[in-house]
Amino acid sequence: MELTFSLRRKEIVSEEPLVDDVLKQWPALFLPDQVCAEFFQITQTNLTSRFFTSLDEYAPKIIKVYRSSGAACGEGMKSLLEKLDDQTSDVLNYRKATALRGLPMFMDKHSGSLLKDCLDTEPVEDQINSMKMGILTVIEDDVATVQSSPNIRLFAVVLEEQIVVDEVSDLPTAFALLFGLIYALNMDYPKELKYSFETIQKVFMCLDPKCSARVQSFKNKLLQY
Repeated sequence: MELTFSLRRKEIVSEEPLVDDVLKQWPALFLPDQVCAEFFQITQTNLTSRFFTSLDEYAPKIIKVYRSSGAACGEGMKSLLEKLDDQTSDVLNYRKATALRGLPMFMDKHSGSLLKDCLDTEPVEDQINSMKMGILTVIEDDVATVQSSPNIRLFAVVLEEQIVVDEVSDLPTAFALLFGLIYALNMDYPKELKYSFETIQKVFMCLDPKCSARVQSFKNKLLQY
C-alpha cells in the first residue's frame, strides 16, 4: 500500500470517488493498521498514539467542562453524566467514552447523526440508512442489562451508509479510525458536526494551531482544569 500511496492519493483528491468505489478498488485501505499508516503518510502524525494520549490527558478535564455547563447541553448530556456517576467498574475507560459521546452535544448541540446504538437482533441496515459518517454501537439484546448496564458487542465505523470498519473493540479506537479515514478519503466534516471534528483535529491531534472561536473557547476551558 505504501508503494501506491502517491497514485492513490492523487486519485482520491482529484476525483473525489465515492467511498464504495474506494472500498472496491483499495479494500486494504480500510484495515485498521492501514488507516493508521495512511494517516501517517498524510500528516506525519501517529494516529492512535496521539489520539489516545490526548484522550488520557483531556477526558477528566472534558467531563469537568461538561458538568460546569449545567443544563445548557440538555437532557442528553445530563443522562450521559448520570450514567458515568452510576458506573462502579472500569470507570477510567467509561469516562473516556463519555467524554467522546458528549463532544457532539457540547460542541455542536447535536449527536444523533454521529453516534447510533442498535441491538444485535435489529437489522443493521435500518440503523445506517442515511448515516453519512458515524459510529454504530451494537448492543446485546438482553432485557436484564440493556437498560442498566448494556453489554456492547462491537463498534463499527460507518461512511456513506455502509460499514467500512467492523468489529472495533472500543469507542476511542472507533473515533480514531473514523478520523483517520476522513483524512485518508479526503472527506469534509459534516456541517452539523464541524466543531466536534475540529476539536479532534486541533485539540486532540494538534494538527492546526488556528482554531475557530468556539473550539478556542473550549480549549481555554480545558486549560483551566
